[in-house]
Amino acid sequence: MATRIARVYLRVSTQGQDLDRQEAIIDQAKQAGYYIAGVYREKASGARADRPELLRLIADLQPGEVVIAEKIDRISRLPLPEAEKMVATIRGKGARLAVPGVVDLSDLAAGADGVAKIVLESVQDMLLKLALQMARDDFEDRRERQRQGIDLAKSGGKYVGRQADTATHERVIALRSGGNSIARTAKLAGCSVSQVKRVWAAFVAQATAQ
Repeated sequence: MATRIARVYLRVSTQGQDLDRQEAIIDQAKQAGYYIAGVYREKASGARADRPELLRLIADLQPGEVVIAEKIDRISRLPLPEAEKMVATIRGKGARLAVPGVVDLSDLAAGADGVAKIVLESVQDMLLKLALQMARDDFEDRRERQRQGIDLAKSGGKYVGRQADTATHERVIALRSGGNSIARTAKLAGCSVSQVKRVWAAFVAQATAQ
């Protein structure tokens, strides 16, 4: 029996979230008989197509491999045409998705012929499209609720804007003051390079003004 090979993709939306809960799918995949060729961890919005780790995963894919994620929205919250393009790229590498909640008819379709094969493949495409659209709809609903909440808070005079992550800012300033490079500071502080630049520039400007 041929070895089944998988690549696992783990994603959360922000730096403040952790990936611990999703790590369980690695052991689950192993228990299901998969050899794990790679684990790709990312902290980025699923509504972005330019996620570095997802792009690296797709580049690494080999024919016959499987992409495993906790849920379809870990893979994509993109608008449907963009999400379908991403899936087509994965399939173009000869790989396929294996995501809980999305019925996988690939094995049945592979063993079928003629009309049955066409029907199974069509049903698979329809189910995947539905799941991708639901992930996008959920993203849009969340954004709309957030917007409504902000509007409500503004009308009540309670909205004060997005609060700065004081602890992260302090770590950035301490690390940069200690002589660490921007890249190393970002890594040690658990934030992006652009955030380090913004925080440090603000700190320097404030110190100069004083």
